[in-house]
Amino acid sequence: MKNKTLKFALAGAGAVAAHHVKALRMVPDADVVQGRQRDEQKLRAFARQFHLDWSTDYRDLLDNPEIDVIDIVVPSGLHGELGIQAARAGKHVVVEKPIDVTLKKADELIAACNDAHVTLAVISQMRFNNDMLKVYDLISRGKLGTLIQGDAIIKWYRPQAYYESAAWRGTWALDGGGPFINQGIHFIDLLLSVMGPVKWVSARTRTVGHRIEVEDIGMAMVEFQSGAQGIIQAATALYPGLPARLEIHGTNGTLIFEGEHISFLHIEGEQPYRKGDAEKGAAAVPMAIDVMPFVREFEDIAAAIRERREPKVNGAEARRALQLVLAIYESARSGRPVELQVCG
Repeated sequence: MKNKTLKFALAGAGAVAAHHVKALRMVPDADVVQGRQRDEQKLRAFARQFHLDWSTDYRDLLDNPEIDVIDIVVPSGLHGELGIQAARAGKHVVVEKPIDVTLKKADELIAACNDAHVTLAVISQMRFNNDMLKVYDLISRGKLGTLIQGDAIIKWYRPQAYYESAAWRGTWALDGGGPFINQGIHFIDLLLSVMGPVKWVSARTRTVGHRIEVEDIGMAMVEFQSGAQGIIQAATALYPGLPARLEIHGTNGTLIFEGEHISFLHIEGEQPYRKGDAEKGAAAVPMAIDVMPFVREFEDIAAAIRERREPKVNGAEARRALQLVLAIYESARSGRPVELQVCG
């Protein structure tokens, strides 16, 4: 395994799958060789574009002895199901965010990978963004002091046509919810990676701009285990869509990560830094995202497989973001705060 090229197969040929292929082909000693999608016409076009072998039968991927890793890019509610099958076939497993739409299925996937002694990784490529790596460095060196507030603000826009482009979009069963679990989960994951676990959450959600069964706007107030507080806003109904923001406040300063860059940094005793207007990126255009963070995450995943270690975004890390999103939905439904259990 240390010297051979890791061969990946894609389960799914949707919009983000193209980013996965492009990223993997920039990773040394990794390649994508096969794809699978139930829609044969869509799969044929995808396979032709990227010069892949293809099959509409998932068993063809699982039974192929040349395949080392199954990269799952299907609707969120199928992540656990397909991942468990891959693990039982002895394949390493990569799933797009979120890990699944229920904690039960997420836990079953984590357990299946542990039982099969295969690697499980979840795509949270924003952790590997250049400026986000600088954020982690600043926090680890204590430059902001004690963290007292952390906010994630995702005020995006999607037209009705976006939800009508695929039958699973905007459904509880396969999308898992609206902007909190889909568009917002990246910045929710970033917030948790900086601020640590959440103690309790109180939330409200509504559907105001789309004909869908899930929310398209909402707000949550959280208290972290550290005692810090925060606000999470997520929407796909706010025209024309603004760059997502992570705002971190400490006793010695404030940092704002906006879009894909640090847009504001003021540390006590140091010269303030302010960047110009952030690019909107995926705020209004779903696939307007940089491929390089994907490359870095896949490099980490490949190294984890070779070194037999956990990847930086493993099942447990991805579970934390899902747990918080589901607590937000539970609070919104019940009208009461929800306390979160901290898992190891």
